[in-house]
Amino acid sequence: MMSFFTFLSWLATGIAVGVIISSFFEWALHRYVMHRPILNFTYPFRSHALVHHHIFKSDHTYHVINPADKKIIPMAWWNGPAIIAVGMIPVLAATLPFGLWEVAVGCLLAFSAYYGAYEYMHWCMHLPKARRVERSWIFYRLNGHHLLHHRYMHKNFNVVMPFADLCLGTLLLRSKIKFPQARGQAVPDVQPHH
Repeated sequence: MMSFFTFLSWLATGIAVGVIISSFFEWALHRYVMHRPILNFTYPFRSHALVHHHIFKSDHTYHVINPADKKIIPMAWWNGPAIIAVGMIPVLAATLPFGLWEVAVGCLLAFSAYYGAYEYMHWCMHLPKARRVERSWIFYRLNGHHLLHHRYMHKNFNVVMPFADLCLGTLLLRSKIKFPQARGQAVPDVQPHH
């Protein structure tokens, strides 16, 4: 019989591993599925690269201009469960044969929280309303990170935690050239220093 401390340790391990996996999974999904068509599976590419990036650029259009465009900020409702399920396949394959279901549950919790954070922060980035989260230092930094993605679509693929961007060489902290950028209370200046 497993002790409660052991259970919590494995669960915490699953959560920690799940957060790291989530950063890499978000990066890969964003770079390879949402920014290029894959054979006949073009839905993510069309809805993200062609529609979302066409409407929301890095200038004043980074924020919602036309109220009807609010529906283009989040992913379709069924994307969350589908993305989490796909992410869980390798986790289940790696944990269940060893009876580490606590790690799998921890990863599931992390994947779910990460996806929820992605949707909420992405919503707040494109539709600012001076919410409490928008006043936080981390949101401010992540908003600048995401704004640069809208300027340079092949950089800054992470929205929630740019760990994968850092590890995989796609992290951009500032623009190398001046450009018309979105402004706002929760939007940092990402222009070059000179």
